[in-house]
Amino acid sequence: MKRLEDFPDADLRIFARPEPPPLDALTDVYFIGICGTGMGSLALLLQEAGLAVHGADEKAWPPMSTRLAAAGIPIHEGFDAAHLQPAPSLTVVGNACTPTHPEAAYAREHGLVQLSFPETLAHVFLKHRRSLVVAGTHGKTTTTGMLAHVLRHAGLDPGFLVGGVMSGEETSARVGTGPHFVVEGDEYDAAYFDKRPKFLHYRPAAAIVTSMEFDHADIYDGWDDYQDAFEAFAETVPESGRLVLWGDDPQVRELAQHTRATVITYGLGDGCDVTAANVVTGGGGQRFDLVVNGRTLAEGVFLPMSGRHNLRNALGVAALCLGEGLAPDQIAEGLASFKGMKRRQEVRGEAGGVLVIDDFAHHPTAVHETVRAVKERWPERRLVAVFEPRSNSSRRKVFEQPYTEAFDDADAVFLSAPPLRHNDSAETFMDAEAVVAGIAARGKDARLFPDVDALFPALRDAVHPGDAVLVMSNGAFGGLHQRLLDALSV
Repeated sequence: MKRLEDFPDADLRIFARPEPPPLDALTDVYFIGICGTGMGSLALLLQEAGLAVHGADEKAWPPMSTRLAAAGIPIHEGFDAAHLQPAPSLTVVGNACTPTHPEAAYAREHGLVQLSFPETLAHVFLKHRRSLVVAGTHGKTTTTGMLAHVLRHAGLDPGFLVGGVMSGEETSARVGTGPHFVVEGDEYDAAYFDKRPKFLHYRPAAAIVTSMEFDHADIYDGWDDYQDAFEAFAETVPESGRLVLWGDDPQVRELAQHTRATVITYGLGDGCDVTAANVVTGGGGQRFDLVVNGRTLAEGVFLPMSGRHNLRNALGVAALCLGEGLAPDQIAEGLASFKGMKRRQEVRGEAGGVLVIDDFAHHPTAVHETVRAVKERWPERRLVAVFEPRSNSSRRKVFEQPYTEAFDDADAVFLSAPPLRHNDSAETFMDAEAVVAGIAARGKDARLFPDVDALFPALRDAVHPGDAVLVMSNGAFGGLHQRLLDALSV
């Protein structure tokens, strides 16, 4: 975790900020960078809580721009200090803002009340709620959505904020009326004036850590730095709380040494407190017996999701919910009715006998688990994996070798070359040709393309009836999913 004092522009990052007003004095909130997934969801939450919300973004793209517009939230196109005149009662500064950002600089220079995204969430919603936080390198979005759904299905009406859209509910956030507030705990930094991970602000009464693997190479110096963040998170769970850890991973299990809370482990290996037995896959998901401390609490639990990683997610949710007082049958019913998250193995359609699936995966481990899960769900189909390494972290050289092994369950691989951006350096940038050569050396039909427009016609011509095409990117990937469906429908 970087210290503000170590930045060359530290004088712009370290400054006195006024205390935020109490909730009854909070009237209007302005968002700098309102169309990000997290920022837009928080804006919708604040509006639901009765506050006047507005903001600006440089590129107000769907789907968040359309969701905000549908809610009647005004959005300025582009940034201008005049948007902050007169001063709102609170300004939320997105973590994409630099110290010289025109609106962020104005807020600092004029002493406006300003908070980061996680500070705002904690100030408005978490102070007086029972905060349940889901953290981890992989699986936190699905696990957070699953946890919120199970609690809602049990009639507890939690508040929640998830870094994705829940299928069937078309929402990523809700204020709720119950005692719980479920939060996806992101380890990315909070703001230009606060380089701590977001999840350090969330005051967990109970927490889940789904996994730990080096990520966000753009802000963490290496594994030790990344691990330090999770150790600090474990320390935020109070002695009266519970820390639910994926027990199959020694690095996650070791977090037990950094907390005063009660530790509960879950997983599919030996020695876990909460585990699954008699796992059977097929029929649109998987069934298992829920076993706690060697005792079967529920038999034949149905999870309508494929992949062992999703089974682990369900076990983590079960472990936390049991501690919150839910009965095993309530948990089982909630899991069985969970429809998943959009952009997580989401079937976008079928045309010409070709199934097109969308997934957010971009880290090598997430890619590997997703490819394996899709092959498990549709074993009879030839699987064509299409990948765009787009995120700041996924484009790094450190992941070259892991990517070569991530596509072993695919039959063919199409890779779009990662874009070189202003914050990339040649020394740390991925060699996409080396990745494709490594995949090909493992016996796969692997092809590299300079961009999505070059990739699309080759993909269209390569697929056949009976294939499944898995498209993976943390962005829109040039609308590749719909372009392919449209082309195959002709």
